[in-house]
Amino acid sequence: MTSTPAEAPSLELLGTPVAWADAQGRIEGTNPAFARWLGVSRRRLLGQPLAALESQGEALARFLARDELDVLRLHRLAMALPGESPRFAEGWLSRLDDGRWLLEAYPTDEFEVSDPALALPGALSAALKGLAHELRNPLAGLKGAAQLLARRAHGRDADERELIELIGSEIQRLNTLLDQLLSPAPARPHAPLNIHAVLERVLRLAENEAGWSVRLQRDYDPSIPEFPGDSDRLTQAAWNLVSNAIQAGATTVTLRTRVEHGARIAEHIHTLALRLEIVDDGRGVPEELAEHLFLPLVSGRAEGTGLGLALAQQVAREHRGHLSYRSRPGHTVFTVLLPMPAAEPDTGANP
Repeated sequence: MTSTPAEAPSLELLGTPVAWADAQGRIEGTNPAFARWLGVSRRRLLGQPLAALESQGEALARFLARDELDVLRLHRLAMALPGESPRFAEGWLSRLDDGRWLLEAYPTDEFEVSDPALALPGALSAALKGLAHELRNPLAGLKGAAQLLARRAHGRDADERELIELIGSEIQRLNTLLDQLLSPAPARPHAPLNIHAVLERVLRLAENEAGWSVRLQRDYDPSIPEFPGDSDRLTQAAWNLVSNAIQAGATTVTLRTRVEHGARIAEHIHTLALRLEIVDDGRGVPEELAEHLFLPLVSGRAEGTGLGLALAQQVAREHRGHLSYRSRPGHTVFTVLLPMPAAEPDTGANP
């Protein structure tokens, strides 16, 4: 196999699917993650026209034929060898300095991102596991202190007891996240949940994070029924969105829930869906990040990890849903759209 592009000698090690092609658009090589994603051997891909892998549309072919463009943002890219099932991704096609092409794919379907190695580079995955080990001891200390506080909480008022319970439950949630990093396991079965109970938990976290500097508002539709989901994962996703709003300088953050009828999510129309909106009046999304905001390691803050929105998007996908946003300075809305089971028709029969 030919060598990787000189500008990126570590492409072979990336967990993100990557392929590179010559100036004419014929594949010179791929990393192992790209071949795994398409479900074929790397040898079968060598020499194939890159555009021939696009099984729906002609975005790649049109772009490769135009010399004046350097980078193409790919939405819902479908790729496969002839006769194989298509795999879908968001991605980037870039022209390198030597005239060759580099394709980066970020798989979007649930079965394609079930392997954490496909979502983040291998080096980052290893670093996260190392961090998880380091966090074990301080979390154990915090857990012991929280348990001691809980035993002494009988004489305290209701608000203090609630805060102590919140500390304990958040420590347990962090321990669960560490377990998932160290020993990835299949997602647990979804169970009926109340989305407003999830959001109330998030609001308590936000109150402790922001104090009185941010006004937190509820705009709930109380008629929304329970639906199947993972309350811990949805708590993490909603908290990431609220935390981002606080860090973007918001003075008001609103959590809004509505039922949407006939909602389109990806290629499917759902009779009923939950629309969860996180609305803030902060600085908004920087224009230079707009095109790749949900990709891992993309952050508008120097101290940011760039993982919060990527995780929130993944949680939405785990629930067969979608995360999107619209933004301008002073008004940003992140929208989580999740399908809900359709209500059973009322037959009018007496019990």
